Amino acid sequence: MAYDRDTAERVRRLLAPHGDVVDKRMVGGGLSFSVDGRMCCGVTGTGLLVRVGPDAVARTLEEPHVGPMELGGKRLSAFVLVDPAGYVTDEALAGWLQRARDFVATLP
Repeated sequence: MAYDRDTAERVRRLLAPHGDVVDKRMVGGGLSFSVDGRMCCGVTGTGLLVRVGPDAVARTLEEPHVGPMELGGKRLSAFVLVDPAGYVTDEALAGWLQRARDFVATLP
């Protein structure tokens, strides 16, 4: 599955002021983004992968346009998948990216 190139460009633009941003191809054709060496989000062909941390997944799944992130039939414990309707505006996308950055800032 190819990633959404327009969303990837928006993510790059919004993350750029916040540290050393690196994007890398993911298994399955998506694109992951790391900030200062920590993976925080990704873009797939179906949505935005957001790293919110294992303690926040359950409550985040209750929000509109959010579903579980699965890879190889297994649910990822620290990530959610946001449907495109959940990040139509740059403001909404920036909010999701901020949540991911806030979580990865807690990592060693």
